[in-house]
Amino acid sequence: MASGSVNPFNVSDSEEEAEPQRSDERSPGDEAPPGRSPGPFSPQADQEPGTLLLPNSRISPSADSVQALGIGGAAGLGGGGAEPRVSVDAIAAQLLRDQYILTALELHTELLEAGRELPRLRDYFSNPGNFERQSGTPPAGKEPGIGAGGALSTEDAGGYRAGSISTLDSLDFTRYSDDGNRESDERVAVLEFELRKAKETIQALRTNLTQAAECEIPSQERKNYKSSPEIQEPIRPLEKRALNFLVNEYLLKNEYKLSSITFSDENDDQDFELWDDVGLNIPKPPDLLQLYRNCGSSHPSHRETADAAVGVDTSDLPGDYVTKEAEVVQELEYQISLLNSEKQSLAEQIKKLQRKLSPAFHQALLSFCRMSADSRLGSEVSRIADSEESVMLMLGRCLPHIVPNVLLAKREELIPLILCTACLHPEPKERDQLLHILFNLIKRPDDEQRQMILMGCVAFARHVGPTRVEVELLPQCWEQINHKYPERRLLVAESCGALAPYLPKEIRSSLVLSMLQQMLAEDKADMVREAVVKSLGIIMGYIDDPDKYSQGFELMLLSLGDLSERVVAATHQVFIPAFAAWTVELGNLQAQLIPSLLSRIEKLLQQGEHGLDEHKLHTFLSALQSLIPPLFALVLQNAPFTSRAKLQSDITPIEVTRFPRPASPLQDVATIIGSREQLAILLQLYEHQLQHEGTTGWETLLWVVNQLLPQLIEIVGRINVASTTCVHEFSRFFWRLCRTFGKTFTNTKVDASAGNGILTKATVPIYATGVLTCYNQEEDRKLLVGFLEDVMTTLSLSHAPLDSLKASFVELGANPAYHELLLTVLWYGVVHTSALVRCTAARMFEVSVHFI
Repeated sequence: MASGSVNPFNVSDSEEEAEPQRSDERSPGDEAPPGRSPGPFSPQADQEPGTLLLPNSRISPSADSVQALGIGGAAGLGGGGAEPRVSVDAIAAQLLRDQYILTALELHTELLEAGRELPRLRDYFSNPGNFERQSGTPPAGKEPGIGAGGALSTEDAGGYRAGSISTLDSLDFTRYSDDGNRESDERVAVLEFELRKAKETIQALRTNLTQAAECEIPSQERKNYKSSPEIQEPIRPLEKRALNFLVNEYLLKNEYKLSSITFSDENDDQDFELWDDVGLNIPKPPDLLQLYRNCGSSHPSHRETADAAVGVDTSDLPGDYVTKEAEVVQELEYQISLLNSEKQSLAEQIKKLQRKLSPAFHQALLSFCRMSADSRLGSEVSRIADSEESVMLMLGRCLPHIVPNVLLAKREELIPLILCTACLHPEPKERDQLLHILFNLIKRPDDEQRQMILMGCVAFARHVGPTRVEVELLPQCWEQINHKYPERRLLVAESCGALAPYLPKEIRSSLVLSMLQQMLAEDKADMVREAVVKSLGIIMGYIDDPDKYSQGFELMLLSLGDLSERVVAATHQVFIPAFAAWTVELGNLQAQLIPSLLSRIEKLLQQGEHGLDEHKLHTFLSALQSLIPPLFALVLQNAPFTSRAKLQSDITPIEVTRFPRPASPLQDVATIIGSREQLAILLQLYEHQLQHEGTTGWETLLWVVNQLLPQLIEIVGRINVASTTCVHEFSRFFWRLCRTFGKTFTNTKVDASAGNGILTKATVPIYATGVLTCYNQEEDRKLLVGFLEDVMTTLSLSHAPLDSLKASFVELGANPAYHELLLTVLWYGVVHTSALVRCTAARMFEVSVHFI
């Protein structure tokens, strides 16, 4: 091929240094003819760097110039008009070897603009180490103060050492000139830019955190402060801590030591020796004296200035210029590190302010308020007017219904008028009177009338904000708490739950919680206590005070021990799921809640040697049973595969019978997780993890396997097998546990733990009826039959008591679906070769006669 058609930019970019090609790979034009000197870029050229480019210029050549240079270097080669080309990689290697860094950078830039990238130049300019040694230096021997290696010597540069290592990618090379060394100026500019960006990021984080903190102040109060400047906004906690620190500092500096000690004692929640204890990592302001002197002063602060020049030589600068620039660089780097630390701290604080329940769980929890706006009147109640014109419109809509229905039975028609007037009336006394009329509008309101009043209270709260709800609406509830009519007390109990989202958080966990606790303990009406329990559950969904955990646990036990079945049912449907969700957020479900119930069961069994309190056992076990869904959800959400759980289209849907029927939507694992689709993805990954990858590092599941199951099995071993109630209760618990955690978990974890129990104890009937009956496939039924046959044989041949086998037959016989299976076991005993086994079969026939 003619060399004239060769384009140097089409040559492959080699990663290696430009070395002489092997003789068998050279083209005819690759070598210079005898008598001709090699081209300036040929591998044999061993010349001074100055002969490579124009002798009196450091201007970077363009890519076209390099191409032309390659052509010119070989123009005088052998005949035939051959014009061999030097590869771009060889040009780059020569430029880098001779320290023509700016020229190499110009070549690298133009190659990138042409859509090409040379690996040698890319790797060189992205390596910070190259510029720590030689950033901004000319070739060796060209400038004074340059060592043999091309690096700036410490002695000649006045001890300068940059505190930051920058690559050429981070600098703006349009600001470089070819007649001076401006490395220090460029480093300062880069660091100033990084400092400015860091400060902007910190300011954005401060703004976010300030907005989050300001959300704690009710919106209505903020409006009051803006509209009435004479009203001073109360001091915020951060401002108070900052002022306290400055006051204590002033007292110490001016020898008021006793006052400082007293002041510190009165503010024992603050560390006056550490400014960072104030919060937010804000910079410390001047002391009080300096603040007083500068108050109202607008004089600009004095700053040192210095002249600067462009294109000057380093030797022309003052002797200490480089040293000062180095100090500036180090100071800027130190400020950047401080700001980065502060940015990370602020980001973590913002993350902590984000409160964690799934929207689906919140929606299901609030559904127990039973509010509906489907009717005409419900629509009127929930749509409150906010201007004189809309009030008139509402009057026009409501009056036609009010006039013919002012009788006692239809007074709920007045509710929209009362609410609108109470919301918009300027006089507090009048508003209080109107709300009093609202709560006393009907002597004994029925369900529909209570719903209208509740909807009105919620609309009022949504319109006026938390402060007015606390001041105006809650006192009306408090007055009705001991009313003689249960319908009025029921209205109070339901109002506490319906108003929970609109109350200040401190009121939710103090006044409202105390009101509900009093009504649960003292009210004699079952329907009132039922409403109290549901409202307690809603309160638990919004509470954020960890100190209220113990109070919540006692309320749960009190609710479970109620003599009314409807109160206990409400506890399982609403209160326990909501309380469990809160304990999961606190990290207390596995650490405190479940262990507390287990310890009470153990204590109850120890005390029950002379008579077991079966009602308490049922209470504790039923509570444990209601905690199984949130426990399983916690296991899924803390699994090693959680990060891989993404919505896909090929996920297998969940079988209808996969989980036991939940007592309420709040006990549905899908609701706790967030959606049925997300649960399906997690279940698929869960089964795969158990079957193929094991439980290493899966702390929540390991707690279930290594702590919960062994403790349960130990408790079961101490149960009196003759207590049919205990056997039945534990069987139901194990059945629900195994069905929730799945077949793979049951076969690999529960069977392995429970299969070695003592055959004469309650372990046998509980294992048979609580574990082996979880699944009804043919192989599962065969496993149950084989287990009962083995127990029958072992007990017979060892002359052991048959109580455990009898308890198994009684518990299974209560379900007609297992009658045929039990007859199969009996037939096995009838035809057995041992007379002892046949005798046992006969005794089991006596037990079976009662239910078969």
